[in-house]
Order: sequence, then C-alpha cells, then structure tokens
Amino acid sequence: MRVSIPTIPHVLNSANKPTISPAEAAERIAQFLASGNVTLLTGAGVSVDSGIKAYRGQDGRYMNPNYKPIFYHELIEESDKGFAFRQRYWLRSYLGYPPVRDALPNTTHYAIAALQYTNHISQLITQNVDGLHFKAISRLWTESRIKEHILELHGTLHRVHCKFGHVTERDEFQDRLSNSNPTWKEFVDNLERTGNKPKTNPDGDVELEGVSYSDYVVPECPDCMLEGRRNSIQKPEVIFFGESIPTFVKNRSFSDVEKTDKLFLMGTTLATYSAYRLVKRALELRKPVLMLNVGPTRADDLPGVEKIEIASGLVMRDVVKNVLGFRAIEDPNINYLLRSGVSLPPTN
Repeated sequence: MRVSIPTIPHVLNSANKPTISPAEAAERIAQFLASGNVTLLTGAGVSVDSGIKAYRGQDGRYMNPNYKPIFYHELIEESDKGFAFRQRYWLRSYLGYPPVRDALPNTTHYAIAALQYTNHISQLITQNVDGLHFKAISRLWTESRIKEHILELHGTLHRVHCKFGHVTERDEFQDRLSNSNPTWKEFVDNLERTGNKPKTNPDGDVELEGVSYSDYVVPECPDCMLEGRRNSIQKPEVIFFGESIPTFVKNRSFSDVEKTDKLFLMGTTLATYSAYRLVKRALELRKPVLMLNVGPTRADDLPGVEKIEIASGLVMRDVVKNVLGFRAIEDPNINYLLRSGVSLPPTN
C-alpha cells in the first residue's frame, strides 16, 4: 500500500508579498467577522504560541525534514511488524503527550473563544488534536455546547480506543504505559524535574535518535482481556495518515460550512484534503473566504480567497476589540478572555 504525506503542491515566491500592519489586519478581519454567522477553520499555526511546534515553517516545508509519521495501516497491522510499529509509536507518544496535555491556550485561542461567546464565530472546525480550543471556552460553555459548536476534524489525543471500540481516557492509558515501562517512567519524571522537553510535533509524536523500541511494552486492552481475548492494537482518537475521517465528521464539517455565511481560515496550510475540500465547498457556494496565515498555503492561488499574512497572536485581541467595541470592556466574560492566554512559542 502506498500512502503519501500531504504536501503543498507548490511554494510561492515570497518576494512580492503585500505587507500589512497589525492595525490594518485587525480592522480588515473585524470587518469580515462583524456580521457574524462565520465558520472558522484552524490549523497547527494557532497553537504555536502555546509551545506546540507547527509542522511547517514560513517557507511551507516541514520544519523537520526527516519527519516520518506512522501510517494507519502500519499501526493496526496484525503482525510482528505491526507490533513493532506500535512499540515505536507508543514510546514516542508516551514522551510527547505530556507537553501537549499540559499546554495552555494562548491569546489567539482566547480571542477566538470571545468571538464564539458572542456568536460572531458560529462554528469552529479545528484540525488540531490538542484540545486547546476546548480549554479556552470551557469556563463559559457547557461540554454539550462546546461539542455542538466545535468539531475536531482530525480527532483528539486525549482519548484512546482499541480495535474493538473500547475507549480509555488518555491519562489512564499513560498510567498503563508507565506501569508497564518503569524505566521510561523514570526518564519522563526526570524530564519534568529538569524542565527539559523533547521536540514535540502537533500530533504528540517526538523526535528520538539512537533509541531501541524493541523492549517497550505496549499494554493489552484490559476490557478485551475481560472478554476473553488479547489485543494490543490501540490508537489515540486521532486520524492517522492513510486513515479515513468518519463519515459523520465529514458530513458535519460540510454542514458547518454550508449553514454559515462566511469561512475564516487561520493558521493552516490546508495541505490535508479534508480541510482543503471545505474551502472548495465554500467557494462553490460563493461564500466569502478570508485566510490569516504566515507562509504559503494550498489555497493561495484560488480565486475568491483573500489572504492576510501576519501572525494571529499579533492581531486577534485587537480584532475582538474592533468587533465588540465597548462590550469588550464592559462584559466581564469577554474582559476575562482578553486578559487570558500564554505566549510561549517553541524555541526549537
């Protein structure tokens, strides 16, 4: 089976990019959002200021040129080779999950939450699996309302399921991995004591060199064992390369785009077709599309897509203030959101 990693078909020449000031960008975005009923599609760039490294740099290329993700068919293969892939995946993910779990929403997440709270952003579709959009709005919305208005297009790192459908919260699964691999548990504890963090990708994977995975123990699903079977085929609820998005998620994503008036894109290169096709659908329906992203994207040459090239962290708080005016000061919930958020971009 041949499965390729999504790429941007071309990298545009950046020499003639139009420049825009943060104030001008904030005003234009505010104009776009002012009428409300907007669907927002976000990507890894939104979480960079939370310390989670993006896949691609400003030139559109992978920042780690040796990036080699595990494909879906490899992870679920019922063979010794498949088990070896699971050993590699779960060791790297065991090390990479804590930084994602402990990451805090940044100022962009909270600015988006303010626009959700006021219903200027009616629906949010995120390609991110870090759960930070949920964290940002959780103080103001119930879990059911969050799920109604936020769709995780590519799933979440915070749950694990086995091939027979048994679901485990990720923290519990981390404990199982720790109990099965005490030496690596000690290694992680040391990382936390020293404050050292491995280079973590947005999917929770880390970069490891010179490490043997052959001794890493992947625990079997306890629910399967209670049912009289042995099964180590477990994966996070993340859509892997080569894996299809569930039909209900695909249908919901199209519905979210179709029932709102505009599409706003933020921090995404649209390299994955699951996101790119939503832009195509919006354009087919003649909906206005505005993009906020630094670096080339798959939609740069699409007629009907307006692009602003500036970091979201520089403008989104001001966008909220421009849209809401005095309400941004007088409403205590919005005031709280605009005072919240970290700014901790990765240093490597």
